[in-house]
Amino acid sequence: MRPLHLSMSAFGPFATTQTIDFTALGHNPLFLINGPTGAGKTTLLDGICFALYGKTTGNEREGSQMRCDMADNSLLTEVTFSFQLGSDSYRIRRVPEQDRVKKSGDGSTVQKSEAQLYKIDADGNESLLVASKVSEATAEIEALTGLDVEQFRQVMVLPQGKFRELLMADSKARELIFSQLFQTNIYRRIEDTLKNKAADISALVKDQRSRRDGILQSAGLASDDELSSELAKLTPELALAQSAKEQALQQQQLVIKVNDAAQHLQAEFAQLDALTQSVAELDAQQESIAAQTHKLNLAKQAQRLAPMVEVFVAREQEAKAANLALSHAQTALTQAKQAFDEAELKAQDLPALEASLLEQEQVKQQLNTLGPQLRELDQLNKTLEQERAQLVRAKAQLQGSKNKLTAVTQKRYELESALPPLQASSETRLSLQQAHQQQQQLLSTYQQWQQVAAKVAATQAKIAEAKAQGQQLNVLHQQAQLAHKALLMTWHQGQAAILAKQLQQDAPCPVCGSHIHPQPAQSQEALPSEEALQVAQEAEATAQEILSKARAEYRGLQAQLETLQQQVQDLATQLGTAVDIPVDEHTQTLSQYAFSLAQAEQAHQHLQQLQQEIALLHAQETQLQQKLEQGQAQDNALQSKVDLLQGQLAQMQQSVPSALATLEALTAAIMQNQQTLSQIKQQIASVRERQQQAGQTFVAAKAALNGAENAAEVALAQQTRAQQQLNQQLVAAGFVDQQALFEAMLDETQLHALANEIETYQQQSALTKAQCEQLALKLKDKVPPDSIKLAAELESAQQALQVAEQAWQLLHTRTVLLTQTQTQLSLADTKAKALENEYAVIGTLADVANGKTGNKISLQRFVLSVLLDDVLLEASHRLHLMSKGRYRLLRKEDRAKGNKASGLELEVEDAYTSKVRPVATLSGGESFMAALSMALGLSDVVQAYAGGIKLDTLFIDEGFGSLDQDSLELAIRTLMDLQSSGRMIGLISHVSEMKEQINTRIDILKTSHGSEIAIVLP
Repeated sequence: MRPLHLSMSAFGPFATTQTIDFTALGHNPLFLINGPTGAGKTTLLDGICFALYGKTTGNEREGSQMRCDMADNSLLTEVTFSFQLGSDSYRIRRVPEQDRVKKSGDGSTVQKSEAQLYKIDADGNESLLVASKVSEATAEIEALTGLDVEQFRQVMVLPQGKFRELLMADSKARELIFSQLFQTNIYRRIEDTLKNKAADISALVKDQRSRRDGILQSAGLASDDELSSELAKLTPELALAQSAKEQALQQQQLVIKVNDAAQHLQAEFAQLDALTQSVAELDAQQESIAAQTHKLNLAKQAQRLAPMVEVFVAREQEAKAANLALSHAQTALTQAKQAFDEAELKAQDLPALEASLLEQEQVKQQLNTLGPQLRELDQLNKTLEQERAQLVRAKAQLQGSKNKLTAVTQKRYELESALPPLQASSETRLSLQQAHQQQQQLLSTYQQWQQVAAKVAATQAKIAEAKAQGQQLNVLHQQAQLAHKALLMTWHQGQAAILAKQLQQDAPCPVCGSHIHPQPAQSQEALPSEEALQVAQEAEATAQEILSKARAEYRGLQAQLETLQQQVQDLATQLGTAVDIPVDEHTQTLSQYAFSLAQAEQAHQHLQQLQQEIALLHAQETQLQQKLEQGQAQDNALQSKVDLLQGQLAQMQQSVPSALATLEALTAAIMQNQQTLSQIKQQIASVRERQQQAGQTFVAAKAALNGAENAAEVALAQQTRAQQQLNQQLVAAGFVDQQALFEAMLDETQLHALANEIETYQQQSALTKAQCEQLALKLKDKVPPDSIKLAAELESAQQALQVAEQAWQLLHTRTVLLTQTQTQLSLADTKAKALENEYAVIGTLADVANGKTGNKISLQRFVLSVLLDDVLLEASHRLHLMSKGRYRLLRKEDRAKGNKASGLELEVEDAYTSKVRPVATLSGGESFMAALSMALGLSDVVQAYAGGIKLDTLFIDEGFGSLDQDSLELAIRTLMDLQSSGRMIGLISHVSEMKEQINTRIDILKTSHGSEIAIVLP
């Protein structure tokens, strides 16, 4: 990632909008970020980190806490950062949550946090990737850069207090960083896949074993041997039970056959009794059937007369309807004659209504001629009132403009009189500002000198203490060494005495081979044990190790003292004669400069405000004078227009009647005339319509009465003829009267039902008698069976069969269960064996990949350890140069204690002592050089691997002050070499040598109204 532009508004110490064009620094620049303490140097890195991830580099403050207190309330706190990734460019804008002034109305509202991310192609075309959501923008940045905020701080931005974190990170933290940088998550996925697969297979194996135990338990068995033994025992028992069941079944079937024959015979005897009873019941129904037959015959006779009855009923109803219509026609004629007489009487008023209508039409014409005149008069009156009101407002505005012009002129005179003293005070601001910055830098250097001098004294005290402790440890080591040697000598003497006891005269000595033994060895002391010798040896080794550590710490303190003494001397040289001045005087001088500078700043700001106000008042005076002249001309024009309108209004009022002088009175008169005309017209139309309708109704009523009389006579004649024809047919059919005919009539359904009932009785009677005679002949020589005896025999056979089946079923069920259990166990054993064979492969691979064997290093950590070795190789090359050949970084290969992750810890090899020790033992300056070498080496290796993240930018905040002159020059030389290979390097430092050697700078100027940014190029 390469920065292009950075813009910060009301962010940190920057009260206004400050912009940095990184492209103006040149191609692959090495530049210095310079400025006094508190000016905002680190804020530049905070702005970049906040724009990308919404967090600052140190993470001590949230984005919502970064608003500048000196910023204008209308200026929104926001950061916009443009950067390049490969051939594409991106721009991100991020706004933290803050209070802002409302766009309309008074007060403030809460501005929610938001972020926008744009992609810019090679042609400059922008495309929006994220519209406003903060979390989506952060996730997109992490995907683009391949780094989260913590990793970004550790490999691209090394902020204050954070430059050692990458160096001091443990295996777990470094594994997370390196896996993201080198994209080795595939190895983690392999580990997880193998682990999950092995766990699944192991669970399946356990499940198969549990299932096998469950199969045995469900069968009530304890082992496979018990299963085989029980199966062998049940086989002959099941065969005997099968034979007994078949014999009982044959006996039961024989009894059932006999019982079925007896039940059939018994059923025939019962059927004969039922048929005999049915014959008797049918004979008893003969009289009822005869009556129904007579009823059927009468219904058939009545059915033949039904059409004639229907004709008579229809003629009777027609006659009744005709008589009713005749009565209604007579009533309607009477009502129509009365309405006609009333309409003729009302028609006599028509001549008077027509005369009144003509009179109102003439009034309407007269009123219509006055309308246009009154409307013109009313419009003229309104225009006159508007012009009068406008004239009054114009006079008031004219007077207000005069008053305002006088006030503005007076205020301008007052402000101009206050300018001279402020101009004199403002001219001293720049000189005071420069003196204040110099004094501030001097105080900072003096305080640093005091701190380093205090460290010198503390280090000298530690050296004295370490020297005394070393002498004590040396004495303890000598004592342990003498004790071990004495114990070892006693052991050897004891061994010689033991060997001397085994010597024989004229036999060769096993040590020297001599046959003569003049003075065999003897030991008066007890022989020490192997454990005692081991304890003495370990005590000597422990004392030696403690003494070596103490000597190494002593040498380290001496080197640290030399470094601190050189720093004290360098700082004292920078201070010169100021080193003898007490810190209180420096602080007081700084306070005086600050007070004077604050007053000058206030005067400068007040002067600028007054000059702006005076310029504004000049503009207001010009505008008010022009407005005054325009108002005077407008006032004269309005007065002339009002006079003209008053004359026209007086002339028009003379031609209009006083009663209708207003448009409202004329409108009311016209409406009254229209209502009267409408009422008269409605009355005339109503009278004529009523007269016409009454005449028509009267004529129609007369015609209807004549028709009703004729229809009634015809209907009566037809009813009489139908009555005569029906009476003749009744006598011929044998009915006494119409009532008898109606009683005998049945509908078609009733008729068919009665006929079917009679026919069914006849058929059933004949069939039942025939069946009864046949069955009686069949059972003539037979006797009913003994059902009780047969039932007892059948029950006995069934019980015997049930007992045999139960015995067989128990044996058969148990045999089947055992056979199925045997089959299930065989299948379970086969599956378990296959799973165990598979687990032997997958489980071993999972253990190896997840670091559960050997040195406890997982597959991903093994790959990362190889990559780390490459990084350390590059880092050690630079560290070797910066440390003058003393240090080299190594990867710790020893396994960590317990379950702690290992394989990625770092150690440092010290060429002065030829020993390897933890990186935590490095001093501040040495740690900085090692961390810088680590970051640069990591950048080289990451970019060397295909698909790696391109780390072509590095920001370093402080740390150079802990280096001596030689180390500082080596570090600068290393960074310059790195710059020449295509990197952008940004440094933040107070060291004066850095400013002298690096000409390209971003200067942060600290002022009382907020810091400002300036780019300085060579």
